[in-house]
Amino acid sequence: MTDPAATSPRHRLRIGTRSSRLALVQTRAALAELAALVPEIAFTEVALSSPGDRDLASDLRTSPPDFFTRDLDDALRRGDIDGAIHSAKDLPDPVPADLDWCWLPNHADGRDVLVLPPGRGVADLPSPPRIGVSSERREAYCLQRFPGAVLLPIRGTIEQRLAQLDAGQYDLVIMAAAALVRLGLQARITAYIPPSDLPPPEGQGALALTFRAGDALCLRLRSLFVKAVTFAGAGAGSVGECTLWTMRALQRADVCLYDALLDPTVLEFLPAHARRVDVGKRGGRQSPSQDAITRQLTMYARQGWRVVRLKGGDPGVFGRLAEDIDALDALQLPYRVIPGVSSINAVSTGTGMLLTRRGLSRGFTAITPRLEGGATAPVHADARARLPVVVLMGISTLPQVMRELRDEGLPPTTPAAVVFGAGTDDEEIVEGTLETLAERVSAGVCHGGEAAEARHPGTVIVGEVVRHRYRREWGALEGRRILLTSSEAIQDAAADLVNDFGGIAVQRPLIRLAPEPSAAECLQRLDTFDWITLTSPSSVRCLMALLRRTGADLRKLPKIMVAGTGTGRELARHNLQADLTPAGRFSAESLIEAARPVLRAGERILRLRSDKAGTALANALRELGAVVEDQVLYQNARIPYVRLPGFDAVFFASTSAVEAFEALWGTAVLETKLVVAIGKPTLDALRARQVPVALVGPEATVEASLAALARLCVRQRLADAGGRQA
Repeated sequence: MTDPAATSPRHRLRIGTRSSRLALVQTRAALAELAALVPEIAFTEVALSSPGDRDLASDLRTSPPDFFTRDLDDALRRGDIDGAIHSAKDLPDPVPADLDWCWLPNHADGRDVLVLPPGRGVADLPSPPRIGVSSERREAYCLQRFPGAVLLPIRGTIEQRLAQLDAGQYDLVIMAAAALVRLGLQARITAYIPPSDLPPPEGQGALALTFRAGDALCLRLRSLFVKAVTFAGAGAGSVGECTLWTMRALQRADVCLYDALLDPTVLEFLPAHARRVDVGKRGGRQSPSQDAITRQLTMYARQGWRVVRLKGGDPGVFGRLAEDIDALDALQLPYRVIPGVSSINAVSTGTGMLLTRRGLSRGFTAITPRLEGGATAPVHADARARLPVVVLMGISTLPQVMRELRDEGLPPTTPAAVVFGAGTDDEEIVEGTLETLAERVSAGVCHGGEAAEARHPGTVIVGEVVRHRYRREWGALEGRRILLTSSEAIQDAAADLVNDFGGIAVQRPLIRLAPEPSAAECLQRLDTFDWITLTSPSSVRCLMALLRRTGADLRKLPKIMVAGTGTGRELARHNLQADLTPAGRFSAESLIEAARPVLRAGERILRLRSDKAGTALANALRELGAVVEDQVLYQNARIPYVRLPGFDAVFFASTSAVEAFEALWGTAVLETKLVVAIGKPTLDALRARQVPVALVGPEATVEASLAALARLCVRQRLADAGGRQA
């Protein structure tokens, strides 16, 4: 692939915006961020107006849905512009079908605020106050908060509304905090309104990008801002049948659209902030249509939320998964699917009525008499004969199985496939027909470099369903297999990020962090130190594990200095706050510079580190006049593996992982892969081995490193694509 660092802008996007000062300010800020993310695109601002800019007399409470977007929408349709940036709350619902959209990241404060003339407070309001309102939502709030108030419509730009207020036309106006902050007018905010008193409208504080449906360039740009939708099975029956993968997906969800669950306690895995949307279909009661569910699913995904579509049983067994997937494929939105425990398993394995029993039954048929729209269909022998065929444990006799199916009358061109390692991160699919599949399996090797059947059992599928596959190319990572070599402690977090960006996480932790026994004695003397120094999230996790094991009193913890926000966030997960964090790029050098004006001579510091970290930081702190005890907190123990899995890119989060990879497989294989290093020490370890490193994240964190990998993949795709000029 082309090196994006060596390219100049190959594409141009003309981005429309309304011509008000607020619209121009927020659009220019958004375009600057986009240009920094993808230098392959040159963005040009095009200022236009819409009916809401020209008509300053109509009451916004009765204005049409596209009052502020109509002219920009029409310019998109004519091809005068390629995209438009709006305040997200101004988008009509639904957005016209010939246009597509997404929210941009970095939302501003979504709250509403009270604004009074300078020098006045709420206590100074006359009775009754004249309040300028621009929505039914704000009107209802004012009637409750200020009974008897005179509510008057207000129109115009932010500056015009403030001028009307200051001229005495109103005593109070309600505005969006985001608008005032973006214009540098936050000093005009008298008071913020709690969201519990006045819930902000959907999208207030967010910006949205609209573009023509199917625009390949804008869709590739959007892949950086949307997260893969997760379809997950909740299991059949009790919460105990919910898989670990589904539980983890729920724990990270922002929005969960859930079916009529047999055990609603599954929803308790959701975080407190997650939106719960009941889309269950129940017999005899009015339920959401499939189209309505799909619209919600695609809406939340384009808003950038982490969405889980939770289905009962297994999502792929009579669960309308195909309709949901088709809708996401049509919009090129990424997704992943987590299988679940089907009711088929529950009624068979769970009851003892085993569907397969040696000498009695070699298989079974799963069929429903229900058709789309509630109609019914037969389940007789002819109908069953047209169903797909699944053959388990049939690889050794594959030629015979294929021949028997042909002899029975199935056309030789009938699609067939073998899935090796189904459900593993090393899954491989060999496709063919009844005539060609056996030969392809016999001759083929898979991504691991050896015959698939030598590594995993295979399952055969025969029928037209073989033609349908999940599309993995819509996310920023485009279905690439990302080898994660980081320690077990951060594997799940790294895998979750890979999933969000539409990649496949290949989890092979190469090191295990083992607490150093001698550290326990040291931690008994915490109250004798003024500071603890921690330079990685792993050191925080090991520290907290040892403190719990020794029963130490956390109230005796001294002040804590950390080398970066990743370490600080890990502390926050344990309800602890770092007392010193360097600004800017995070490293040991930055920590020393941040500590220089803070440390006093003679202060005692406990430096906690891994056995690989070295004593350089401790020595540098001593040069500042501190008394430093340098203590190894944990050892890096290597984890052995028999074979190297197939992968497209690899993420190294430590020098220990680099050393372990080299010992297991050498470094020659890395010459053709994308290699990501978490920070300078890891980068130096790779360079010392002549490994070409594609990138280092802007911060030494898992989040920054894998987000940088996603950006690189998008930039490479744009650099490889033909240039698009305005």
